[in-house]
Amino acid sequence: MTYVVTEACIKCKYQDCIEVCPVDCFYEGENMLVIHPDECIDCGVCEPECPAEAILPDTEAEAEKWLELNREYSEKWPNIVAMGQPPEDADAYLNVEGKFEKHFSPNPGQGS
Repeated sequence: MTYVVTEACIKCKYQDCIEVCPVDCFYEGENMLVIHPDECIDCGVCEPECPAEAILPDTEAEAEKWLELNREYSEKWPNIVAMGQPPEDADAYLNVEGKFEKHFSPNPGQGS
């Protein structure tokens, strides 16, 4: 089992999860984070820390479609190990649906 980040993270990118991850398996895109599924140790400490409720175990049906996206972009984006500032408009996107189609960016973030 691994944990995955879903579209709820897009344009929110709160980063609370980064502070608690014991293995630094988060990678930063321009407007979302992903988890490297081969680095995640399945501890689950990140899931309750996410204000957007964007992190799910891959055993949930909804997580299946996000597993490959997390794998693909964790290989392309920089590792992030320290919490940064979320976007200024993060709260405005907290419960918006359909964010992947409208707002996903394949561009890398800054990393840390």
